[in-house]
Amino acid sequence: MAVEAISPDWEFDRFDDGSTKIHTEVQQKNYGKFLEEYTSQLKGIEDALDDSIGDVWDFTLDPIALKVLNKVITVYAVLFNFNCTLCVVCTCKYFRKSFYNGLLYYGEGVSDSCVVEGESQVQMGRFISFFQELSCFVSRCFEVVVNVVHQLAALYNSNKGVTKIIESSGVHFQTVYEHLGELLVVLLTLDEIMENHGTLKDHWKMYKRLLKSVHHNPGKFAIPEEKLKPFEKLLFKLEGQLLDGMIFQACVEQRFDDPGEGVSVSKNSAFAEEFALNIRTIFTNVESKIGEPSEIDQRDKYAGVCGLYVLHFHIFRTVDKKLYKALLDICKKVPAVTLTSNIIWFPDTFLMAKVPAAAKLMDKKSVQSVRAQRDTYLQQRAQTLTKDVQSYYVFVTSWMMKMEAISSKEQRNDKLSEDLSSRCNVFVQGILYAYSIGTIIKTTMNLYMSMQRPMTKASVKALCRLVELLKAVEHTFHRRSMVVADSVSHITQHLQSQALNSIGTAKKRVISDKKYSEQRLDVLSSLVMAENALNGPSTKERRLVVSLALSVGTQMKTFKDEELLPLQLVLKKLDLISELKERVKVQCDCSFLYWHRAVFPIYLDDVYDHAVDAARIHYMFSALRDSVPTMLHAKHMESCDQLLESYDTEIMEVFNEHLLDKLCKEIEKDLRLSVHTHLKLDDRNPFKVALWCVCVCAYVTHYLDKTFYNLTTVALHDWATYSEMRNLATQRYGLMMTEAHLPSQTLEQGLDVLEIMRNIHVFVSRYLYNLNNQIFIEKTSNNKHLNTINIRHIANSIRTHGTGIMNTTVNFTYQFLRKKFYIFSQFMYDEHIKSRLIKDIRFFRETKDQSDQKYPFERAEKFNRGIRKLGITPDGQSYLDQFRQLISQIGNAMGYVRMIRSGGLHCCSSAIRFVPDLEDIVNFEELVKEEGLSEETQKAASLLDSVLGDLTSNSAEGTEYFKMLVGVFAPEFRSIKNMHLRNFYMIVPPLTVNFVEHSIGCKEKLNKKNKGGAAFTDDGFAMGVAYILKLLDQYLEFDSLHWFQAVREKYMKEMSAVVKEQNVQATSQDEKLLQTMNLTQKRLDIYLQEFELLHFSLSSARIFFRADKTAAEETQERKDRGQGS
Repeated sequence: MAVEAISPDWEFDRFDDGSTKIHTEVQQKNYGKFLEEYTSQLKGIEDALDDSIGDVWDFTLDPIALKVLNKVITVYAVLFNFNCTLCVVCTCKYFRKSFYNGLLYYGEGVSDSCVVEGESQVQMGRFISFFQELSCFVSRCFEVVVNVVHQLAALYNSNKGVTKIIESSGVHFQTVYEHLGELLVVLLTLDEIMENHGTLKDHWKMYKRLLKSVHHNPGKFAIPEEKLKPFEKLLFKLEGQLLDGMIFQACVEQRFDDPGEGVSVSKNSAFAEEFALNIRTIFTNVESKIGEPSEIDQRDKYAGVCGLYVLHFHIFRTVDKKLYKALLDICKKVPAVTLTSNIIWFPDTFLMAKVPAAAKLMDKKSVQSVRAQRDTYLQQRAQTLTKDVQSYYVFVTSWMMKMEAISSKEQRNDKLSEDLSSRCNVFVQGILYAYSIGTIIKTTMNLYMSMQRPMTKASVKALCRLVELLKAVEHTFHRRSMVVADSVSHITQHLQSQALNSIGTAKKRVISDKKYSEQRLDVLSSLVMAENALNGPSTKERRLVVSLALSVGTQMKTFKDEELLPLQLVLKKLDLISELKERVKVQCDCSFLYWHRAVFPIYLDDVYDHAVDAARIHYMFSALRDSVPTMLHAKHMESCDQLLESYDTEIMEVFNEHLLDKLCKEIEKDLRLSVHTHLKLDDRNPFKVALWCVCVCAYVTHYLDKTFYNLTTVALHDWATYSEMRNLATQRYGLMMTEAHLPSQTLEQGLDVLEIMRNIHVFVSRYLYNLNNQIFIEKTSNNKHLNTINIRHIANSIRTHGTGIMNTTVNFTYQFLRKKFYIFSQFMYDEHIKSRLIKDIRFFRETKDQSDQKYPFERAEKFNRGIRKLGITPDGQSYLDQFRQLISQIGNAMGYVRMIRSGGLHCCSSAIRFVPDLEDIVNFEELVKEEGLSEETQKAASLLDSVLGDLTSNSAEGTEYFKMLVGVFAPEFRSIKNMHLRNFYMIVPPLTVNFVEHSIGCKEKLNKKNKGGAAFTDDGFAMGVAYILKLLDQYLEFDSLHWFQAVREKYMKEMSAVVKEQNVQATSQDEKLLQTMNLTQKRLDIYLQEFELLHFSLSSARIFFRADKTAAEETQERKDRGQGS
């Protein structure tokens, strides 16, 4: 139903908001400006014709001449009217792109996963103004269609009583009908876009629901209620006019008869016949060339013919069954036509829906065969795509060579005409190739998508190759644009000259015939007009005038058959050459790839796998970039930059994932294998990327720089390997790599001091200390080896980070010890522990005379067993086990401090080993001043003296860290409020018993298959005991227990008893008993050995804390030193 047919009840309420008055004033100003310009133009014409125009007619003038001039003006008036109308059509043709793209891109650029509630309604709200513009455009198109039909009906009027404007018999304005068909295709395309746009329809429904909510509560949204009703009617009008998919239908169902103006259309038999004749003529021209290599725009004209056929049916209600069948038969050759981007149009569906009267006359088999042709076409296309690619590759490369030859060849004056004809043919051939390739790509891709058929990888690769060829054609034109621009002006003049010669011959033929008639004068006038239009620049308007003029001028056999066809060919070439730049841009436009960008990953995988011709990738990126100008028409977002950014992000993510990242890893792999060739690896085939350095050099360089830097920071000892790989990348791939400037390390780096310092609580619990070799060994590891840390590792770390890290490490250790000593104090304060210790101290004081001043072993063993009765952890550890581990961790921390000091001395001695004599180091600053060198040199010398001085002092004596850590904790440990800590010396014997049992158990696990918990050293315990005894100043108290002597006597006594028993049992020859005795003796040996080792370790550890002096003696020594100084 046509929009204009809506009843007056549904029109807007009349209300005046002042906009009408403003609009009227603007139009009046524009009209006044137009009148001024028009008056000046008329004055110019009057001045030019001053000699032949006067106030009074001059009867001496030839009346025939006046008649001819009158006919020229009459014909020109008719043609000018048509020309203005067709210019409107061309303008509509220009504006349609913005409307197409605005509709197509609606909803794009917004991810489904991140859509905010209400965002859809906001997008539609922004889009309403666009719909209003589109509504105005559609209404204007309707008016133009009616206007053209009325003009043609007035020209071809079967009513004999009406005065004819010109003699129209034999005059066929085919150009007018072609432009009218183009306009109908625009409306048809808008319908198809609306029909296939589900997002737009969904958002429209959501927006209408929102409007209902606003209508129920306008105050909440701060909208005056009186403005809602007009807005609702506007939405209703827009929906009925645009969104229902009835734009084309409403256009052809308009009321073309207008009795008020005396225009009769539907009853005009002459116009009906002329209309049908032109449709058949256009169709004949289209049918002969569609699907052929010389096809240029026949598919678009075919859609226009179908539109004209439907318009003819709705105006005159007559069906040409033969033409209808012929139109459907084309579908067997061309099953679908791409109207724009991803919008594909099926002619058979359209004709059957719009002309149901004709569809009923067709048999079902014919209809089914037409529809089945789509699947057949796709199957055939899939089979022939590879061959098409090969053929067009040869054609396009050959054509590109011809273009290069044209640019290098100078024009010869003696063969100028041949040269221009040759250039013209080459240019036209390029356009033909572009059209053919573009048609294959668009039709195939859109058919697959429309019919929801899966596309094979081979088909995708072939189509992508065709896209590359299409852009190669465009790039060739662009690369030779200077030569092309220079040639176009000469070629147009040459073609105009050929056309003028043909028209001049016909004109002489008309003038030579002395018979006078109105029709002959019309022909002569039109030929004169065509000549005038051709004598000037080849603009679109002039060529349109020539086409219209020749529609009149070709009647009465003015041109012979052998003259007319060459003239038409020349004018067609003139159209193509004059619009060469625009044609190339349109035919090579690949903006449709936005809707098929899913093929891009497959294409990149193919490029990566076949890197030999990787340089072709810039054609694909050029094709993808064609979508950018069309995105600028998007109206649903706040700014089209958001859509562009989204598109750019998506393409670059795919590009990085499917090509650059793979390429970077392959290059990195190649560099690694090249550096490690000494390992004699298997033969490999490294990825060849010489062609890529230009395109992705920066990306690959950045990736390698980042990778090498990050991996060097993780494993600084690999700095030499990555440095070699960096140099190899420069030599092999020409990459300008950035120097990492990271401190180098040795292969024996081990754990870094900085890492240990940050996680010292983890370190002391996972590593075991060896006092004699001064190394730390990892307790357990998931690997097949255990990590170790020795003085060299620490020295290398200090060389890396500087000597300043030593004080920081000791500070971290102090913080750690504070936390551990808090737990230590809590344990010693526990009533169960404190009461047992006080009881043992009292027992020892009472019985020490009877036990020869030695603490009984049985008492310590009883204490160890008694603690287990207080409870154990889920993994079977008693409270004494946990206390032992605490002391071991404290001892490990002190061992780490000792290693830091040793490593610092080692580092300083290594750094200063190049100084010849440490006792006699010259002063470089004085030497430089004596020589009178620059101030900068003096500063450098001063710094060198300072560095040498620091190194000398540091290498001579290290900082007494143990002394510092004793001094900071000792006053607190020895204070009255921590009296409970003074019982510590009495818990040492049970702790040693517990430690020896644990140590033996760990060593026995070394010989077992499951080595979990196995260890062969743990001197952290001895170090911790020695440190805490020093803090409490209890060396004398512990020595008074004579503990290790008591242990030795106990085990020696048991061992002698076992030996005696063995001698007694030797005579009885009881083997089982002897084996038991041997095992008992071996066990006693092991225990005694472990206690001896612990005794030695503890004695060694006490040396570090000056166990030979008590706290009082050390205080007196400090006083003596102070008085002496």
